[in-house]
Amino acid sequence: VAPWSAVVIGLVSGLVYKFSSGLLVKMKIDDAVDAIPVHLFNGIWGCIATGLFAEPNRTKLAYGSDVHVGWFYSWSRGDADANLLLCQFAGILFIIGWTTVVMTPFFLVLKLSGVLRVDPVEERVGMDYSHHKGSAYHFSGPTAAEIHQLDELHESQSSSTRKAGKNGNRVVQIKTPQPCDDDDDEIGSS
Repeated sequence: VAPWSAVVIGLVSGLVYKFSSGLLVKMKIDDAVDAIPVHLFNGIWGCIATGLFAEPNRTKLAYGSDVHVGWFYSWSRGDADANLLLCQFAGILFIIGWTTVVMTPFFLVLKLSGVLRVDPVEERVGMDYSHHKGSAYHFSGPTAAEIHQLDELHESQSSSTRKAGKNGNRVVQIKTPQPCDDDDDEIGSS
């Protein structure tokens, strides 16, 4: 693509990310690293953008032919050839189909074996607290009762690293860090 179209693609990518990330929040889908907006939604946009903005000179340089170029460039030629754009849509559908066929059995096995979800108490309190002893976001955190229930759950577990939970799920044993005593840590005192 030409530099000007790369800028347009990048600007649209930012909007796609912003709106798809917001959509996940509204749908209450937990994606802590925003992999879905980046890889799924912007991956789809990247494929479509190729079908729209593939420049004839660069297409010929890369593939030895400029017969099928981006749809906007084909309009400027007066023929409205959308073959490249249609190929991109076919590729998107193939990728979605392939991913669904390959990953659905994988996640079904994880679900049936009970390792796809964490313990219900840990899920309610949040993994940030149970693994890192604090929230990574400025949302209202767990209640004191939920934290107490989580602490009791962890104390009731054996000292083994992993153990089956009440509902068959596997939970991780977490050791609570001991608070630092400021009186014992005086630097430079003699």
